[in-house]
Formats: sequence, C-alpha cells, structure tokens
Amino acid sequence: MLWTEKMFGVKKPIFAMLHLDPLPGDPLFRQGDTMKRVVELARKDLHALQNGGVDGIIFSNEFSLPYQRHMSFITPAAMARVIGELMSELSVPYGVDCISDGLASIELAAAVDAKFIRGTFSGVYVGDGGLYNNDFSMLMRRKAELHLDDLKMLYFINPESDRNLDTRPLVDIAKSVIFKASPAGLCISASAAGQEVDNDLIREVKAGAPDVVVLCNTGCCVDTVTTKLEYADAAVVGTTFKEDGDFTKHIDQARVKAFMDVVRSYRSSL
Repeated sequence: MLWTEKMFGVKKPIFAMLHLDPLPGDPLFRQGDTMKRVVELARKDLHALQNGGVDGIIFSNEFSLPYQRHMSFITPAAMARVIGELMSELSVPYGVDCISDGLASIELAAAVDAKFIRGTFSGVYVGDGGLYNNDFSMLMRRKAELHLDDLKMLYFINPESDRNLDTRPLVDIAKSVIFKASPAGLCISASAAGQEVDNDLIREVKAGAPDVVVLCNTGCCVDTVTTKLEYADAAVVGTTFKEDGDFTKHIDQARVKAFMDVVRSYRSSL
C-alpha cells in the first residue's frame, strides 16, 4: 500500500493548491494591502476546497513573483501566520511549498506541523531567474536535524517553466533521485502551471518507479483527470479549481465539487 492511501484513506488522492495572495515584501503586495486580508482570502479558499471534497491541501506563496532562491525571512513568516490562524479549521492533511526555496519549505513544515512539502529539491535548471542549483544533500540533512522523519518530500523532477540542464531521459533522472534521496513522491509537470502533462511521460516514469508515488503536477481538469489517474497515483490541482479556471482568481467551490465528483466516481471503479 502506498503511503498516500494510508494518509488520506483513499486511492488516487487529490492535493489541492491553496495559492496565498501576495505577501509583505512581494512586489505585488501593494501599499494598503494587509495580512488580515491575506488570511481572510485564504480562509475562504480553504473552506471552498474542503467543502468541495479535496483530499489534501498545499499552501504556497504562488504570487510571490518573481520567486526567490533564498527567501526573505518575511515570506515564510507570513505563510506561518496564515497557516497558524487557519490550523483549527483544517480538516484534511496539509503541506507547504515555499516556491524555489526547499530549505524554507522544510523549516516552515517544522513550524506548522505540515505532513508533506512539494518543491524543486534536486537538479540544475536555468530560466528567467537565472541558474537554479539545488543541493538535496543539504536539504536532507536539515530535515534530519529537525527530526522530520515522517515529512513526505514531493520532488519536481522536471521544472514547470525552466530548462533542465540534465539531459538524461526523465525516467533515468527519476531512478537516480530515488536511489540517492528516497523521495516520497515524484511530480511530473508540463512547461507551465495549468498546462497538461503528457500521459506517456507519466506512464514511463511510473513504470520506472513502481514503488514511489507519482503525481500529475499540472494541467488536471474535470475532462482529463480520470485519464491522468490511470497512470498517476495522485494529482496536484490548482488552476482548474479557480473561478473560470483563471489562475489569478480565487477558488470556486462548485468547480471543486464537480471535479471531485468525477474523481470519486473513478475511484469507485478501482
């Protein structure tokens, strides 16, 4: 049995992204914006996701654009405040993603008792933000220092919007990461948030990593999710849950429920 079945009590769980509004210090956090408003908008999204029936939630600083490789202290501090204020209202397992800073994700997880983290923890990528050289040896040691033995790390093994400088086939990269880091999950992405992942890519990685949770990381929508879950063990879903399927908007509970109804119907056939 995969760890996801034990944690969530279902096969093929759906990890919903809860994209926090811009945080203090972010370029998009305008004069007059407040943390109180960030918390209240996150609370509305949280309840819309939970009432819609998702299995788990990942809090991320999605609008901290452009992302920092080494976050200012204020970003994870602001994320911790939001999660802390909402913790008593959480009814599903939750995780965090301090985007582009794996160390911040690990330390935030320790502070808020997160069950899992998602991020780019290994590999070397190049993109608009320059060179991204990830040191998973340091991250794994920090995780051990904080005694986070049960924290599940969900690794991006191909980037959403950057170019991987590792030219090996993705299946070979997956096998190497498994051997060196024993990841809890492997996230398979398209070239950008909201874009559909190639089914063959998911199938190939899963065939090469049968004992590791493989997640479809982008592009799942109500029309494609059952096909993705034929190959993937779980899915991370963000954009399709938002009003009009618009990345910049907030969660639409009706869209969440319609999506999860399809997922539950699919699960009943397993």
